[in-house]
Amino acid sequence: MSLDATDKRILKALQRKGRMANAELSEAVNLSPSACHRRVQRLEKDGYIRDYVALLDARKMGVPTTVFVEITLQGQADEVLDAFEKAVSRIPDVLECHLMAGTADYLLKVVAENTEDFARIHRQYLARLPGVGQMQSSFALRTVFKTTALPVT
Repeated sequence: MSLDATDKRILKALQRKGRMANAELSEAVNLSPSACHRRVQRLEKDGYIRDYVALLDARKMGVPTTVFVEITLQGQADEVLDAFEKAVSRIPDVLECHLMAGTADYLLKVVAENTEDFARIHRQYLARLPGVGQMQSSFALRTVFKTTALPVT
């Protein structure tokens, strides 16, 4: 299924405000409520809309520190990659894990209360990950820009 202009307007609006009522959404995209509802259901069924979530404030949740961790593994065998990915997915403080091309094998996004808390996370979890050859951590000083919205063109 390809997206038309109305589908794209719906997706843009829902990315900004996922709890928008159907009546509000239909008005925003200039569509009748019933037609809007059918389109949203189709976008969900076809997998364009994967889920609806609440985005929490990291500062209010007590984890204002963001650390990006570059990890280089000792080897590239499938068993090594699988073991690492399985273990890292169980660490509660890791928000994202990306397999990379370039100097590092993986890039992690980790949240912590502060530097002492990150040291705990490092000792308790990161240092124990299987297959790790090298690790480099970079602390974010300030978030300049952040969004969860994908470009809809």
